[in-house]
Amino acid sequence: MERFSTSFKGYNKDEVNKFVADCIKQVEGMLESLKSKDAELAQLQRDLEKYKTLEESLHRAIMIAEDTSSQMRRMASDESERIIADAKRNASRIVNEALMQAEKTQNESMTLRRNIITFKRRLKTILENQLEMVDDIDHLDM
Repeated sequence: MERFSTSFKGYNKDEVNKFVADCIKQVEGMLESLKSKDAELAQLQRDLEKYKTLEESLHRAIMIAEDTSSQMRRMASDESERIIADAKRNASRIVNEALMQAEKTQNESMTLRRNIITFKRRLKTILENQLEMVDDIDHLDM
């Protein structure tokens, strides 16, 4: 606290005026500082709102990305199950066709063997008949 010197009619006017001027400067400085702080606070509040909006947007984007990811996984799983089912059906069809072809080939092979056996018998019979004829020729000439 400041003390003023006294003069004939009270306190020294110059000292009091100087003190009041200093007080005014300090109050004006504080007011200016408060205005600056208020402006800074307002800017920080605007920035905070902007960041909150951005945070909400990012949160929604993350939720959408998670939903999309879940849907893609589900679709991929469904597609893989469909592909596996198709592959099993195709494998069964291919195996059945192969079995049918093998059976057909086996039947053709058995038919061919029977034909060969029949051919051999006939050829043998023909040859035996021819040999008999040759033997008969020998008997006729003598």
